[in-house]
Order: sequence, then structure tokens, then C-alpha cells
Amino acid sequence: MACLSPWQLQKFQQDGFLVLEGFLSAEECVAMQQRIGEIVAEMDVPLHCRTEFSTQEEEQLRAQGSTDYFLSSGDKIRFFFEKGVFDEKGNFLVPPEKSINKIGHVSPHQDASFLYTEPLGRVLGVWIAVEDATLENGCLWFIPGSHTSSPSWPAGGVSRRMVRAPVGSAPGTSFLGSEPARDNSLFVPTPVQRGALVLIHGEVVHKSKQNLSDRSRHAYTFHFMEASGTTWSPENWLQPTAELPFPPLYT
Repeated sequence: MACLSPWQLQKFQQDGFLVLEGFLSAEECVAMQQRIGEIVAEMDVPLHCRTEFSTQEEEQLRAQGSTDYFLSSGDKIRFFFEKGVFDEKGNFLVPPEKSINKIGHVSPHQDASFLYTEPLGRVLGVWIAVEDATLENGCLWFIPGSHTSSPSWPAGGVSRRMVRAPVGSAPGTSFLGSEPARDNSLFVPTPVQRGALVLIHGEVVHKSKQNLSDRSRHAYTFHFMEASGTTWSPENWLQPTAELPFPPLYT
């Protein structure tokens, strides 16, 4: 099994993210796209569950965060959509295959705001480009070093958290704290080619802009957690279930 080189590890620790080009072959990416196409072709989402995906607090609370469709999506295939793809009645304005933002689960955020652990720094995001991700179609942007307190980024840590409300309460989620103002000039674009893998520290600030091009930008994402000595917050929106507990990578 390949490991990170000392230089790569240092780069990740310094910046809070790391690009590994050529992680998947073109053939593997095509196979993933074909499977995505099959899933979308079979999509049947009720009108009241046609939810636009957002990490903005007010939009999130108004839409997916306050619905059972979102809160119960951890162990199911669920669909979340781009903005502006529905009319006022929930009917598609664009072909369904061009409407998807996420399957399963665009503004600046930290993964740890939604997947909180104690101690912090135990969540690692994995983002794989199934297609080229460019400046035009929505590549990732990062504030390097924003995962740790430093002279250039004194904030460090996590300034807000999304938490589940008690059972039976509405809305289904709320936010603790608030997102600080971000200097957009600090964001660095990270375009990658198909098959690249991007490692993302749980506390690094990142975003992707809305894709207004005529090219899709499919990506496959998931998260790891270092379980040893770590407490997964019972307030996180995502919780393991009896049907789908968090699978251990190794024991």
C-alpha cells in the first residue's frame, strides 16, 4: 500500500489539504460515472423532498436541515439539488441529470462544523475528481493553513457547529456560534485532473463556486475519523445506525 512521502505529509500538515494526482485511472472514473448515471436515472424524489443543498446557515435551516429527508440520509441514497433547478411547484427546469448537487451528502465551510469530534482534528475528508475540476466548472478553493492558529490565520479551531435538535423539535437542526467574515483574497484555487484525490483536513476552510459552465464536475467524497481516543459528538446531524454503523477501516 502506498504511503505519503515525508514531503507530502509536511505539505498536508502545513496547508491543511493535499492533492494526489492520478489516484484513479480514467477507466475507473468512467465506471463511477456510469454507476452515477444509473442511480440518477432511477431517481424518484417526492416534490416535498426536492431540497437544494447549501452550507449557508439560513438556507440550510430553511431547507435540508429542517427535514427528515436530510436528517435520515446517513444510511440511504438521497438527492440534493443545485439552486434554480425547480419552478415554484417543484418541477424540474433542467434535465434531472444536470440538477444534482450531491447524492448522499458552495459556500465557505469547515467539515468539522458538521462532523464534530473531541478532540478536534480527527476527521479527514477525501475528495476524488471523477471529471476534470477547473476554474470554470467549480474546482475546490482553500485558505491554506486555516486549519490551525497561526500569525496569518489567528482564528484556528471551529467557530460554529450544526447540531441536531432534540427529537420532536423543529427545526431539526440549529447552529451554535457563527461563521466569521472571510477575506476572499486568501482563497487559493485548486484545479485538478480527472482521477485526482484531494485530502482535506477537517478544520481547513474551503469552498467551491457554483458551476455555471456547460460542463459537469462529478466528484466522489467521503470522510474518515480516527476512532482511537475520539468522541463522535452525539449532537452531529450524522449518526451511525443499526443498519449502517460506521464501518472500521482496520481493527
